[in-house]
Amino acid sequence: MAPVGGTAVQDHVALAEIELCGELIIAASAAEHRLSLESIDEVLKVTEEREASGD
Repeated sequence: MAPVGGTAVQDHVALAEIELCGELIIAASAAEHRLSLESIDEVLKVTEEREASGD
């Protein structure tokens, strides 16, 4: 049983990772074939992150 009194801890990094995993699962289930590396990068918005950081 969870303790009463607002002792819940939120790990924002873990929550973001869970959200990304969910996005990958949705994309994979909607795809007819395996996702390519480019498709995975698109789902994870890797290109957008690289452009934003200037790499």
